[in-house]
Amino acid sequence: MRRSVAIVTGAGSGIGAATAVALAAQGWEVLLAGRRRAALEAVAERDPDGRLHPVPTDVTDEASVRALFDGAVEAHGRVDLLFNNAGRSAPAATLDAVPLAEWQAVVAVNLTGTFLCTREAFRVMRAQQPQGGRIINNGSIAAQVPRPRSVAYTATKHAITGLTKSTSLDGRPFGIACGQIDIGNAATEMTERMADGVLQADGSTRPEPRMAVEDVARAVVYMAGLPLEANVASLTVLATTMPYIGRG
Repeated sequence: MRRSVAIVTGAGSGIGAATAVALAAQGWEVLLAGRRRAALEAVAERDPDGRLHPVPTDVTDEASVRALFDGAVEAHGRVDLLFNNAGRSAPAATLDAVPLAEWQAVVAVNLTGTFLCTREAFRVMRAQQPQGGRIINNGSIAAQVPRPRSVAYTATKHAITGLTKSTSLDGRPFGIACGQIDIGNAATEMTERMADGVLQADGSTRPEPRMAVEDVARAVVYMAGLPLEANVASLTVLATTMPYIGRG
């Protein structure tokens, strides 16, 4: 029986690592994409059956992304799933204090990197037999409701929603499904500051609860496991008591 093949970006830690391990536990062959080889290799060691395959990749580099997908096809014959998880944040700052270089760095990873991976996945999924596959984009709660002083991150995550919808529409003739998971306060390095207190929309500062990355991974695995005739277009998973509903 043919094993399904997944590519997970940002797989060296946090949500990406947890999702890759969860997919491997369900029998997927998973290519771990990320910049840090040592981190990817450490994640690969968490699967005793050898289904996790480190592939150092810079998602902002067109040639690097092309090599990732060409390598997947060469090694495994196809790509059934892309989880666009790689992302970065920026220091909190009022809009007029955001340096252009910081803006461009966030756009390069969060938006351009997601586009480059999506484009290569689309190319492969359209041409392979059986045709089709699934793309899941990590949007974030910020794709729906911004935090104060987060213009670059918020703008890119809102843009991911547009990319998801366009990909979903353009993928229909080729059996390519695309959905988005918006995540609120998974317990990763990026959200460590939440425990000490972060600025709220009303000007107060208070700590926020976080949830286990394994719970996010379970949600992604659910989305990934559906037949291509069904698709989760949008899913929100968040720490139950975080200040999201009613934020303002």
